[in-house]
Amino acid sequence: MKRVCLVGCGRIARVHARNLRGRVRLSAFSRRPGQAQDLLAACGGGEVFPDWDAVLGEPDLAAVVICTPPEAHVAQASTALAAGKSVLLEKPACLDTAGLAVLTAAAEAQPETFLMVAENYYYKPLLTRLRACVTAGRLGRLERLWVGKQTQQAVTDWRSHHGALLEGGIHFVALIGGVLEACGAWEPLAVQAVFPTRVADQPERRSRLELRYPDSMVAMLDYAWDRPARLRGVGQHSHLLGARGSVTFESNGLYGWGGTLGTGVWLATQGDLMGYQAMTRDFLACLDEPGRQPFSDLRRASRDLRVVFAAYGTAAAPTLAPGAGGPASS
Repeated sequence: MKRVCLVGCGRIARVHARNLRGRVRLSAFSRRPGQAQDLLAACGGGEVFPDWDAVLGEPDLAAVVICTPPEAHVAQASTALAAGKSVLLEKPACLDTAGLAVLTAAAEAQPETFLMVAENYYYKPLLTRLRACVTAGRLGRLERLWVGKQTQQAVTDWRSHHGALLEGGIHFVALIGGVLEACGAWEPLAVQAVFPTRVADQPERRSRLELRYPDSMVAMLDYAWDRPARLRGVGQHSHLLGARGSVTFESNGLYGWGGTLGTGVWLATQGDLMGYQAMTRDFLACLDEPGRQPFSDLRRASRDLRVVFAAYGTAAAPTLAPGAGGPASS
């Protein structure tokens, strides 16, 4: 089995550890060695590296899974790649366009390795279903995609220092990109955004985005961390509309109707609702097959981040285009 090191041993590292347990030989590195020891003990044991240099210098290490706060991502991922390690990097991959440039250069300089971004929404059964519907042409020419997820979420860790769009909303930016690329629309021509409840000098907690694509196709995202919602937002609906039909789906992917299933309702009865297991399989396949690149690669992560960075760049914009609010969420 390949040897993989978890870098950072908090909540999301435990998710990766559960999916990797028994499939690779796990090691760990953390600025809190006791946390690393506890994580490995729950996974059957493994080596705790004393420092970052020891991780980089370990010749038997195939890859690192970087689960640290995003401020550390660029330096850790780029040095790991330079040391010949493949990287599974938690999202967001970086915090600005300069960071994207560094990551791109580091990945291109080491073609024998791969850089995968841990965007699990690219592996959700929901996206697979929507892409199949689009590529089959059942909806005709796509006209509009409206995605809504509003809930109340208080964070006290590193996430409190960043906007909700960058930390959580980027999942739904990825969902939008994953759907629309299935019909050949890779990147929006224009991004417009408003942050209705933003307080000066504070990270935004609610955002409304309008993305305009060729052929008059429009995608909209209404995302919030500051809106009270029943069941933490479960039961809210999103909509994909084409010239010949439409699909309505629960925003988390729990159920939906329309599209390839006619008027019938589909339920997410299969496991892996959040896509973590499929993402892990892709990561392991890339480790086992030299030259293979992951679906959630830096190219897609860069596209998603450019949308977020562009949205933050339009923060002063007073309104969205007329009618861009989308259907009301249930």
